[in-house]
Amino acid sequence: MRTPTPRSPDITQSPIEPAAHLDGGLDGVPGAASGARFRLDVAYDGTDFSGWARQPARRTVCGVLEDALGVVLREPVALTVAGRTDAGVHATGQVAHADLPAGLDPGRLVRRLARLLPPDVRVRAVTPVPDAFDARFSALRRHYRYRVATAPYGAEPLRARDTLSWPHPLDLDAVRAASAGLLGEHDFAAFCKRREGATTVRALQELTWARDADGVVQAAVAADAFCHSMVRSLVGALLDVGRGRRAADWPAGLLRRSERASEVTVAPAHGLTLVAVDYPPAAELAARAHTTRRLRVPPDLRAD
Repeated sequence: MRTPTPRSPDITQSPIEPAAHLDGGLDGVPGAASGARFRLDVAYDGTDFSGWARQPARRTVCGVLEDALGVVLREPVALTVAGRTDAGVHATGQVAHADLPAGLDPGRLVRRLARLLPPDVRVRAVTPVPDAFDARFSALRRHYRYRVATAPYGAEPLRARDTLSWPHPLDLDAVRAASAGLLGEHDFAAFCKRREGATTVRALQELTWARDADGVVQAAVAADAFCHSMVRSLVGALLDVGRGRRAADWPAGLLRRSERASEVTVAPAHGLTLVAVDYPPAAELAARAHTTRRLRVPPDLRAD
């Protein structure tokens, strides 16, 4: 009678998955020698993160995700994201892409990441995409929501981490009138933290306000792209209109500025959530990325 070959004690195996080490890594991922592009749909509670982008000695969404992917796939992984959210900003519809081993099973990767990742960040889906897909430059528009609780008691306890408690009156008619004057393509320099060599011209496609059944006011904001702090600066300016501190035509008047307006209050980060990113059909991905690069990247940094 043959003696069974002993199994390594640090490996668990399932009949439907590749062998998985206890540290989360996978054995025997077919196709590991070649790469393919994958889209990752990501959600996170931004409260305890120092934003998306990696920073030394800081806990960031990108850092946590890349580290977990590196453990699972046993090789370094670099993510490109649709929108680098600031510290404290949340996401239910963030999108990133990465070039990963072509033979991996997306469903298994999602399950493995669910075991490794902390509870405040989830990879909801991993999907193969064409090589032309670029999470940042192929995007047509980003959609954000900003939640404001106007009840005297503030935000409900279960929503306090993603809802601003607003202790002032809020005249929605004035806010809506002021919002209408901001729509369209403008230079939003007054509402942005300037980055050297980058444009602050953006096409604001939606800026609407509605009161939910629970009494919470939500601002829906969409644009082709946003510059640093733009959404929270717009919301902060409009909240000042809503409480009567500024006239309804004041925010639109700031569009004539070529520098950031110091009198604009930046709304707190925790009320803001990235909820969706729109992309064109597959056949149009490359053209969209090329167009966006020409608009957003300084000439001296362009690849073409």
